[in-house]
Amino acid sequence: MKDRSQSLSIPKKRSKLRARVAMPREDWDVTRIVSELKRLGSQRNVDGMARFGLRAKICYGVAKPSLDALAKRIGKSHALALQLWETGIYDARILAGMVDVSAEVTASQMEDWVREFDNWDTCDGTCCHLFVFAKSAWEKAVAWSTRENEFEKRAGFALVAYLAYRDKAAPDRPFKDHLKVIEQEAGDDRNFVRKAVNWALRNIGKRNLALNAAAIATAKRLHKSDLAVTRWIAADALRELQSDAVQQRLRRKGV
Repeated sequence: MKDRSQSLSIPKKRSKLRARVAMPREDWDVTRIVSELKRLGSQRNVDGMARFGLRAKICYGVAKPSLDALAKRIGKSHALALQLWETGIYDARILAGMVDVSAEVTASQMEDWVREFDNWDTCDGTCCHLFVFAKSAWEKAVAWSTRENEFEKRAGFALVAYLAYRDKAAPDRPFKDHLKVIEQEAGDDRNFVRKAVNWALRNIGKRNLALNAAAIATAKRLHKSDLAVTRWIAADALRELQSDAVQQRLRRKGV
């Protein structure tokens, strides 16, 4: 079998080195971006999204791979992200979270945006691509987890789930503290809340062996509840957290 790395690293012919020419960055503004979103969207995608509970007043139905590619072409811009959000267009708001600069995201912006979350995808996408990296991520995760509004509350637990996955430097304490919030809020039977509570519980329990044990203990207490929704959250979490796959992975990590 040919050694690929060797054949790539040793050229057969010596060629002149060409100076790299910097390509000019494309000039984007909100009008051009909205026009591009219209072009990339499709009614078929809009109809398909509706079957997953995604409905918005203005939606062009741009597929995620197309949004990813467009975000890469646009690059990062805090000012442009704010303008995209203000359009109120579903696809533009998802894109806003992808092109914004996390270091420039303020607590005030996070509050303004979370109050306008009206579907799970905008909520989860913004938390995943942007809010989890913001300075106020933990502060807002804690505050939002006890909110009354369905998608604000989901955002709190979604943030915790993402922090458990992405914040490698965080100590165990904030996650252990949030297990108490999970226990407190596990009786909320609204679909998008209960799923986010379950998600946060599972991700905390997959972080390391100590948190796995703490999350399992929490889930076992929840499983004794008289509420069906609480028992569902617990049973689903226990099924994954006690599985051989998770246990073996955590033991291999040795943490």
